[in-house]
Amino acid sequence: MNFGNLPRGAVRMITTLAAAAALAVAPQALSAQDVTEAAVSAPAVQQADAAPGTVVATDTAPAAPAAGDAAAGYTPLGSEWIKGQPVDKGITFQEQYSKDGKFALWMHDVVLLPIITAICLFVLGLLLWVVVKFNRRSNPVASKTTHNTFIEVVWTLVPVLILVGIAVPSITLLARQYESPPADAVTVKATGYQWYWGYTYPDNGGFEVISNMLTKEQAVANGEPHQLAVDNRLVLPANTPIRLQTTAADVIHSFAIPSLWFKLDAVPGRLNERMLTIEEPGIYYGQCSELCGARHGYMPIAIEALPRPQWEAWVRSQGGTVGPQPTAAAPAPAPAATPAAVPAATEAEAEPIPAPAT
Repeated sequence: MNFGNLPRGAVRMITTLAAAAALAVAPQALSAQDVTEAAVSAPAVQQADAAPGTVVATDTAPAAPAAGDAAAGYTPLGSEWIKGQPVDKGITFQEQYSKDGKFALWMHDVVLLPIITAICLFVLGLLLWVVVKFNRRSNPVASKTTHNTFIEVVWTLVPVLILVGIAVPSITLLARQYESPPADAVTVKATGYQWYWGYTYPDNGGFEVISNMLTKEQAVANGEPHQLAVDNRLVLPANTPIRLQTTAADVIHSFAIPSLWFKLDAVPGRLNERMLTIEEPGIYYGQCSELCGARHGYMPIAIEALPRPQWEAWVRSQGGTVGPQPTAAAPAPAPAATPAAVPAATEAEAEPIPAPAT
């Protein structure tokens, strides 16, 4: 705009109005800045003035605790705690760390293996005896015996007794594996994905931990076996009944830990569960045991069993909760309305009027 063509009085009036507008806006801006600084500094002043140990309520959200403070009391187990894993040139079951596993290993070593060995040696001895005793050179004239009642009774009763002897511990083991977990068992849900595992803790806030296999370099650096080490282990309390549930998000998987005698299929749209109790703290490895796709062999399972206090500290470090949570108190019922007082009847209403005398 060309102010040279305007009268000098008009220019002076415009300048005066602009200065007045600037003076009117400046105090509001300064006031807003003061209010913001006061809002920021108010919590600090309140905390300084409050008595020690007193929590001061503020309108701002509390800062998240530091990772070191949240994880106080929990220390991840090192490679020296590895217990359940395959061993080089192993030909038998892994060492067992659950009651069911120890019973199954005892049944294999004390019941099944001796019976199988005795039967195999007995049959081999009979075969060699027949080859030597009843060949054409030793017996040019073959025997025409067709029946032997004693032998027929023996080879019928002895196998029946052997099977009964095997059935008793077998049925006992099956029954133990299907025991229902107690009401206070810790619930953990393992979900199979292609190709990793997710572990959810419904009783402890419902948080989920995703577990993927480490690379060979990372596993070796941690002192753990390759293709079994993971970035996030399934952390469980030792000597505590666990309600372990399995499901899948895509195809059928199978959650298997050989050293804990635990194997349970994970089926999409279905929730399976079994009780698991780990007797000792340590690290236990397993793998998916159901062919589930191209990388089926690369979704290992690593369980880290901790003493109960350390496990609870780990749960808190993940943002979870421990123990029963307080429920909101139900609102008190409204008091029943008091009926309005009925006014007392007057004497005229209370007493009937006598009839006039005749």
